[in-house]
Amino acid sequence: MLPLFMRSIKFLIGFAFVGVLMLALVGTIIDTIQEPPQKTAEEELHHHPKKLDLASNGPFGKFDNAQIQRGFLVFEKVCASCHSLNMVSFRDLEQIGYSEAEVKKIAKDWPVKQPVQDEKAGTWGERDNLASDRFPKVFYPGTGSPPDLSLMAKARHDGAAYVYSLLTGYGHELTPEQQKRFPGAVTPEGMYFNPYFANLNIAMPPPLNSDDQVTYTDGTRATVDQMAKDVSAFLVWTAEPTMQTRHRAGLAVVLFLLITTILAYGAYLTVWRGVKH
Repeated sequence: MLPLFMRSIKFLIGFAFVGVLMLALVGTIIDTIQEPPQKTAEEELHHHPKKLDLASNGPFGKFDNAQIQRGFLVFEKVCASCHSLNMVSFRDLEQIGYSEAEVKKIAKDWPVKQPVQDEKAGTWGERDNLASDRFPKVFYPGTGSPPDLSLMAKARHDGAAYVYSLLTGYGHELTPEQQKRFPGAVTPEGMYFNPYFANLNIAMPPPLNSDDQVTYTDGTRATVDQMAKDVSAFLVWTAEPTMQTRHRAGLAVVLFLLITTILAYGAYLTVWRGVKH
């Protein structure tokens, strides 16, 4: 009798424990439905990136060299004073249509020079960039450096669309109601509100703050929107300059597998023709 009684007690305790958990779960669900948790400032105010149509989008995308060259000009004239591009070599620019002579001139005229060390004196100096050099790093003594942009289009979700949205996302302001609901989201002094940035406030001032900050040689009007699109396309290229080669290789593999499958099926029909099952 005692073992039977002990087993009954174990079952009762187990049922009671499960019952308590079920009650707690039901209570939590009811409370969540009646009083849903309030969204954080980031959840409420953060915007998803805008749609950006580039020639490089999709599995059959190709680089638009004219647009990428415009984007490089924007990077050179607007972004390069703060951001590095240290994963890219000057001679890589030949892939987007620059001649060897143009690349050498771009490298030589680049404002940030290559650091060199005098081993005997133990001091550092500078020399002009060569076409074979990577774009030199930009340093801010004592404060660190803004992020390198070489892989930015790969490092951020939505890539080029994120860059484009961030660059054109300045100018938004919190309404008085939003300031009251989210006091922590009010932009601190020295920061800039941007709903496309992860925590809404960014230290970088708007780099593209007016039209015609650069002059395009192909006659394209350099509006803020156009410059943002062009530099976004350029950063897609810097993040994956071999994209077109990868697309061509992928297409060749798919065609090869398709043809092989057709031939294999034809061989199967030939071998088993006339054989009764």
